[in-house]
Amino acid sequence: MTKEEALAIFEDFHIRRVFDEETETWYFSVVDIIAALLGQRDYQTARNYWKVLKNRLNKEGSQSVTKCNRLKLKASDGKSYLTDVASPEILLRLIQSVPSPKAEPVKLWLAKVGYERIQDMSDPARSVDRARDYWRQHGRSEKWIQQRMTGQETRNKLTDYWKDHEIAGEKEFAILTNIIHQEWSGVSVKMHKELKGLKTQNLRDHMSEAELIFTALAELSTRQIAESVEATGMSRNAQAGKKGGAIAKKARLELEQNTGKSVVTGENFLTPPAPKPKLNRGKK
Repeated sequence: MTKEEALAIFEDFHIRRVFDEETETWYFSVVDIIAALLGQRDYQTARNYWKVLKNRLNKEGSQSVTKCNRLKLKASDGKSYLTDVASPEILLRLIQSVPSPKAEPVKLWLAKVGYERIQDMSDPARSVDRARDYWRQHGRSEKWIQQRMTGQETRNKLTDYWKDHEIAGEKEFAILTNIIHQEWSGVSVKMHKELKGLKTQNLRDHMSEAELIFTALAELSTRQIAESVEATGMSRNAQAGKKGGAIAKKARLELEQNTGKSVVTGENFLTPPAPKPKLNRGKK
């Protein structure tokens, strides 16, 4: 896991977090979230509260606790220690177990630092509309937006298939995604992001129209191949991914041969293109 550590702040409470580039997911310190919910400045008190809560949830058979990870985060003494961390989705469930007037403000705070998805769990249409508005504000064309949305729908159908066929968790999703991407594009997801100069940004939000189309073709082909053989588990779905990616690769190579242009590029939307200089035609 490649980590980029950062501090986020909620009402003067420092919330430690770590970014997993492979799954493009932020993981937050559970104890720091607990401290913010309790309004508790003493770290040891918040830690003890989490210890008791974790034991209770374990006895109740809550999956929220089992889905917490342990990662090294820097403490106030400057040293790094293994700390319980959780994704925003898991935090949403944990927050519901803590009676606190800060519960809703913390949820809103999580949304503000990039996790609108939490609010969208009950109303997926909101995320679609917000995504369109976001892309328009950043200068994307309607054609690009439509292709991005179509690609996302294709992606969702593939991940839904994986969920139903023994592919568990973001880690396995990321591995399969990388297999497909490497096969059709010739580069890994990480290398593609580096080529575009991206760090925590979503790669697909910075793809060209052609890159989006070939990504969608690879994922559509993968799902249909997996469905045709009822692929179950990592090994079988990895095989389907290579075959699906190969179909898109063949199409990519043919297009590149006919146009003389590479489909995979370093172009991104981080810096808007410079305006074209106006011609000074002068007056007749």
